[in-house]
Parts: sequence; C-alpha cells; structure tokens
Amino acid sequence: MAVPKKKTSPSRRDKRRANWKLEAPNLVECPHCHAPVLPHKVCPDCGWYGGRQVVKVEEK
Repeated sequence: MAVPKKKTSPSRRDKRRANWKLEAPNLVECPHCHAPVLPHKVCPDCGWYGGRQVVKVEEK
C-alpha cells in the first residue's frame, strides 16, 4: 500500500483547497417578459416555457 514519505503541511494542503471557487448562476432573458431566468426553467414571473404558458401565475 502506498504511504506518503512526508507529512503534507497545512499551508500546502490549504493552497490546494483554495482553487475551489463559487460561481454566479448563469441567467438568460425570458423571451416573453424579459425577466432574468435560469436556463431550462419555467419563468417565475410569467409562467412561460418553450413558447407557451405552462404555469398559471397569480397577479399580485
């Protein structure tokens, strides 16, 4: 079984872990109401997806 010869220092370990980054969600414009929407999801503002209304949204 492979065993490391030397202990990995906390500095070296943390430098490796520091390359993980949080990214902002990719937003697209709704073709019906022009609101920002996640891709491949029903628009929460107007309820449209794929050129037709699939969810009835109540007016506020």
